[in-house]
Amino acid sequence: MIEDENTEFKEIVVDDIKKEVAAFANTRGGNIYIGMKDDGTVAGLENADFSLQQVTNMIRDSIKPDVTMFVRYDIKSYDNKEILAIHVGEGTNKPYYLSKNGLKPSGVFVRQGSSSVSASDEQIRRMIRETDGDTFEKMRSLNQELTFESAENIFNEQKIDFGEAQKHTLGLYDESGLFTNTALLISEQNPFTVKCAVFSNEEQTEFKDRKEFSGSLFTQLSAIYEFISKYNNTHSKFEGLHRIDRQDYPENAVREALLNCLVHRDYSYSASSIISIYNNRLEIVSIGGLLQGVTLEDVKMGLSICRNKTLADIFYRLTLIEAYGTGLRKIQNAYKDDSRKPELLVSPNAFKIILPNRNVNAPEEKNIFKQGTDEDIIMQYAKNHESFNRPEIDELLKTSPATSNRILKKLVADNKLISRGNGKAVRYFIK
Repeated sequence: MIEDENTEFKEIVVDDIKKEVAAFANTRGGNIYIGMKDDGTVAGLENADFSLQQVTNMIRDSIKPDVTMFVRYDIKSYDNKEILAIHVGEGTNKPYYLSKNGLKPSGVFVRQGSSSVSASDEQIRRMIRETDGDTFEKMRSLNQELTFESAENIFNEQKIDFGEAQKHTLGLYDESGLFTNTALLISEQNPFTVKCAVFSNEEQTEFKDRKEFSGSLFTQLSAIYEFISKYNNTHSKFEGLHRIDRQDYPENAVREALLNCLVHRDYSYSASSIISIYNNRLEIVSIGGLLQGVTLEDVKMGLSICRNKTLADIFYRLTLIEAYGTGLRKIQNAYKDDSRKPELLVSPNAFKIILPNRNVNAPEEKNIFKQGTDEDIIMQYAKNHESFNRPEIDELLKTSPATSNRILKKLVADNKLISRGNGKAVRYFIK
């Protein structure tokens, strides 16, 4: 007998045996023979039964998840010498790891040739995906050292229990008692961030302010909302004896757009979500496009297919969101009395919400759009909007869809505008 990918020799019981067991369980299984020298000769054990007890306790107490159901033992005798054979099958709940080291390369091992080596981060993630599936929020967190101070505070404020039983119910633990990625997202150790910037020009070269927000999603939600509020100015005007206050961005719209960014983003990407504030608009870019089979028109009609259902359920329980599929409708309703409306843009990997500043260019627009030819009016409108559709031009020019369509096609042909999309979903952008 020789050592190979499926065979390991140990002359006596040593601490490294648990590493070998984890490695075999994470790969394709194998056998460990205790009482054998490295050259394959039999050394024997003084007390094989005692060695069996030592190894059984070691494996049971030192490896997570529980691997004991895949391990069996056999005491063999060769030339009146006893050896202990440990037969390890390939596990079904990978990755198995040394509990004192955790789900990281120093705790996860795989078999490579005749050696057991540390698994790479990518190997660990792949094993988790293969075992838990592709739903990010239900997969085991690579970081198991999590704290929940922010979560505990907000649950206490809502007078909702947040004990161990509730954490299981909320999906913070998996079946093995390990923290899931849902737990990671609401913990202080959450690695996903949101970057916010306030620009003084359209070229994004001059910053007024910028900040990156990290930590629990609950902490981020509060801090980002406060940051945006600092630049959400209130303008006042009088109608007769009555003073009317009007914020740049309706609070409801800001709140719903921010919740959409945090709750519905695709956390399988490590990139930060982006919030940009300009003089005339607020843009929130969330990572991850729409789910497969869902269109932008579906979303506008109120269709809701939740990417992070467990996370959304937690926010719903805390009354931070009211019901699925209502957020974008609330954003639209917040602008129902304004000529400029919010815009939704989607790419395969991102979702952007644009909230117009209601106090910028509102009076001037009415005068500008009454001057010049229809083409001039459309081009001026295009300069003040990132994108627009044909119904907006119908309203702007007070013309029929056929007339608006004819003018828009001419502007595209003259290389002044760009059109993207098909049918009712087509949108126009300034060249």
